[in-house]
Amino acid sequence: MSDTAVKLRPAQAHILNYEGGCMGVSAVPGSGKTFTLSLLAARLVEHVLAQESLDDREVLVVTFTNSAVENFRNRIATFLNRERGLLPGVGYRVRTLHALAHDIVRERPALVGLHEGFGIVDERTSAEIIREAVQGYLRTHPETFSPFILPDYLQRARTIERYIQDDALEIANAVIRVGKDLRVEPYELQARLRRQSGTWPLIEFGIHIYADYQRSLQTRGAVDFNDLIVLALRALDADPNYLERLQERWPYVLEDEAQDSTALQEAMLRRLTARRGNWVRVGDPNQAITTTFTSANPEFLVAFTQEYSEQARDLPNSGRSAWPIIEIANHLIEWSRTRHPVLPQRLALTPPRIEPTLVGDPQPNPDAGQVPHHFFERAMTPEQEIGIVVSSLRRWLPDHPDATVAVLTLEGGRCFHITEALAAAGLPFDDSLLRTSTATRAAAQALATVLDYIAQPAAGSRLEQVWSEVWWPRRGPSLLAQRAQAAAPVLAPAAAGETIHHAVPATRKQDLPEPVKTFAAALRKLDTPESFLFPAGHDWLNQIGWLDSVDGLRAAVEAFRSDLQRWTRATVLPADELVLTLGNDLFVDPADLALAHFLAVHLAKLAAENPTYRLPDLAGELGNIATNRKRMPGFDEDAQGYEPKRGKVTVATMHAAKGLEWDRVYLISVNNYNFPSGAPDDAYRGERWFTRDRLNLIAETLAQVRQLHMGTLDDYVPGEATRQARLEVAAERLRLLYVGITRARRELIVTYNTGRRENNPSAPAAAFEALQRFCAQAR
Repeated sequence: MSDTAVKLRPAQAHILNYEGGCMGVSAVPGSGKTFTLSLLAARLVEHVLAQESLDDREVLVVTFTNSAVENFRNRIATFLNRERGLLPGVGYRVRTLHALAHDIVRERPALVGLHEGFGIVDERTSAEIIREAVQGYLRTHPETFSPFILPDYLQRARTIERYIQDDALEIANAVIRVGKDLRVEPYELQARLRRQSGTWPLIEFGIHIYADYQRSLQTRGAVDFNDLIVLALRALDADPNYLERLQERWPYVLEDEAQDSTALQEAMLRRLTARRGNWVRVGDPNQAITTTFTSANPEFLVAFTQEYSEQARDLPNSGRSAWPIIEIANHLIEWSRTRHPVLPQRLALTPPRIEPTLVGDPQPNPDAGQVPHHFFERAMTPEQEIGIVVSSLRRWLPDHPDATVAVLTLEGGRCFHITEALAAAGLPFDDSLLRTSTATRAAAQALATVLDYIAQPAAGSRLEQVWSEVWWPRRGPSLLAQRAQAAAPVLAPAAAGETIHHAVPATRKQDLPEPVKTFAAALRKLDTPESFLFPAGHDWLNQIGWLDSVDGLRAAVEAFRSDLQRWTRATVLPADELVLTLGNDLFVDPADLALAHFLAVHLAKLAAENPTYRLPDLAGELGNIATNRKRMPGFDEDAQGYEPKRGKVTVATMHAAKGLEWDRVYLISVNNYNFPSGAPDDAYRGERWFTRDRLNLIAETLAQVRQLHMGTLDDYVPGEATRQARLEVAAERLRLLYVGITRARRELIVTYNTGRRENNPSAPAAAFEALQRFCAQAR
């Protein structure tokens, strides 16, 4: 394949000179990593196919997502077809690591004790199995977490019950994951635990759930995704001839996104490459942003490049960002390595620094914006911060209709508030990178609002919410449209030309017709909501004489009351039937009706697992979904192949933004709560306010599992795992900030807020202050 067809950068050409052996490549953001690895794969395919005796050999490319698999397949096929006219799919195989493990096990299942038709449980089924096991354990062992809760909160257990259950699920998932990483069976851990002195409620709980989970998989004759890697290793170790055959089949192994590799995945690839030693690993340790909730560790790639330093390569040139933004990213690397107040060198960001492209490069760096970077150093509340960002966008968007822009933050719940503010300001936005779309969250919020009211019908403020935020937007206009007087101008929406869709909430009170807002205010002041809902001889509505002066409004209010009465009487129904009743009354859109059915099943299961849950608890569960704090399996948006939309504001988490770029980027909420430094006086999400000694119960449990795996818990030191977890969180959040910064092409704006803890407001993150000083000096 000739270099004349593809213009290569010097660093890319150096990598493409590869002929064999182990090579580690550190690639900066926007450096053309996928292009380079695809072109290398195509050249190696040519080499393999040129050897006539090796017809069944393939170049193996492994990556982490299905979308990346398709991207590599298409690129490799294009290179081979353009230069050699070769058929696509010949001479190479592209797989995710889990799919590769599945291939290995599926070819010889008997090696690991599986039958030919073994199944794989999906993530949703796996989560249901674990949740059922956790709920059952906590019902029979309600005292499990009591030794770790402050005395004041033990007296108010109801207020923290939901948080304890969330932590219990996280602990269970983490113990199962780490147990499989260690390749240790639960019965082995249980036997070792019985030999320990003292009581160990956390690890006893975790191992018990691990054992229940494995039994459930065995009953189904199935395995999960974590099992696949373990079973692949077991198959490779069980039959040396089978391993040798696979080593011959794949003479070259190219690994993408190697910064996200785990110990087990690395072990599998080491076995496959041990015979020929042709292994190329490409990644960026500075973009490893899943380490605190998976087994991924960027240190594996770093150690690999050091082990094979003679073939360590860099891809430093990037045409993504303007030079002032590159300078910020590079300064963050340098600051983390030399001036970070807490992090040790091994957890700091790593070289190479980002270098701009050379003159004549097909992807030249863009020109910087008029103000290429700005760190907004004024302390703001979360609401003020969003207001500042929205005001900035309102000024910027009209002058840049062909540009792309994103607002990125750490958590999905914050994204929900941003999209609300953008909608209120009438600014176009795109939220398809979020876990759930605006329409899905709106439907969940509508159901949560109604459930919350009918559970506590004496609250006038909740009654007003149901009217103005749920019932009127979905039922009012359609009801009026059936009447001859529906065109009365006084009831037209305030925003000219605006239509109200069933799938999208009209929660902006300023957009409601004035009479609708006036009636909402009257509901809010109502001291005895029952005088409206179930009047007994005295109807509160008769006091509002002006209703009849607005065509159609009294009829709408009467219909609202009729719906409320029916919903209130329906509270005797099971949770799923109640939600279906609400959904059928509120929704017309098929997607919303399908969502209502899904939520009905979800709440029925939740109610069965939690007999003490009442309607407010179930409404709270829907509220978590509505505010993007919980995933909606089956309703998540597919972000594969996402392209930023010009003239619209992309709202996303920094995690979801990886691999993408925008002309202008806002990074918000960069405070010492979201981006702690590792210092003990920072706040950490894994440390609950109600736990003794600020212990991170998840980290402490995993430390106990690892100690027990080595034989004894004698060396376990309470609190040490919590302190180490702080450093690991700080390091990952630093990498996440680096990812956020390198999404920006021409302009970068960074803000922080003081959080919601009035007695302990958040400060700007240490990295925020360091970069703000750097930018001030640069000016």
